[in-house]
Amino acid sequence: MKEFFQDKRKTLFIFLAGFFLTNALIAEIIGTKIFSLEATLGLLPAQIQLWGDWILDFNLTAGVILWPFVFITTDIINEYFGKSGVKRISFLTAGFIAYMFLTIYLVTLLSPAQFWLDVNATDADGQPTNINHAFNTIFTQGLGIIVGSLLAFLLGQLLDVFIFQKLRRITGSRMIWLRATGSTLVSQGVDSFVVLFIAFYFLGNWSFEQVLAVGIINYLYKFVVALVLTPLLYIAHYGIDRYLGKELSENMMQEATEQQGFF
Repeated sequence: MKEFFQDKRKTLFIFLAGFFLTNALIAEIIGTKIFSLEATLGLLPAQIQLWGDWILDFNLTAGVILWPFVFITTDIINEYFGKSGVKRISFLTAGFIAYMFLTIYLVTLLSPAQFWLDVNATDADGQPTNINHAFNTIFTQGLGIIVGSLLAFLLGQLLDVFIFQKLRRITGSRMIWLRATGSTLVSQGVDSFVVLFIAFYFLGNWSFEQVLAVGIINYLYKFVVALVLTPLLYIAHYGIDRYLGKELSENMMQEATEQQGFF
């Protein structure tokens, strides 16, 4: 065990992979809740008019709170472990997300215990409720968009890898903010629109204009959050460099940059 933790490469990758995987899984689960950003901040609705009759506010899925951290972690893994590290954890995470949704679906098929239904026969206001129906409704909302979600996730990750390394070769060890923020903004843009088009346009009943409008609102939020969180990259970079030591840190980043091929 002692020798394992002395291998700083492995320890760092396990920590980053665990943080990445945890945030991705939680984001998928809580993504069924839609919240009002304006109301949360105590502001009036934005009432943005797009394409004629479409009036949109910043109503977002709760998952957008954590996805920026997933993409930031992607950039950190990319910085020290290169394309191979990002692809490894991305495909592994996609597999775990699919496994999670399958498990949730199977659980909803289980017959509820009668005492569980009886104990929760009323809500906090004394109104009749069906706790089993509520459970199934909440946890299966995301099942209908699993295909779009997984494809958008993987496509966004691969684009992030590609753009990050292209910018890394141009900037070298300088301008972390440019390669990290630039790759994140592109990958999150693709992620935002792909999942909506697959889940609600091709597999749902949304119009093309509605998908564009909602996608733009989601991307605007992610754009701002990505910029706001940029300082965290420098803090993480500083902490990791101190943990690894200057020589090991530089060697890992150099090896990450020299990895050949997109796939």
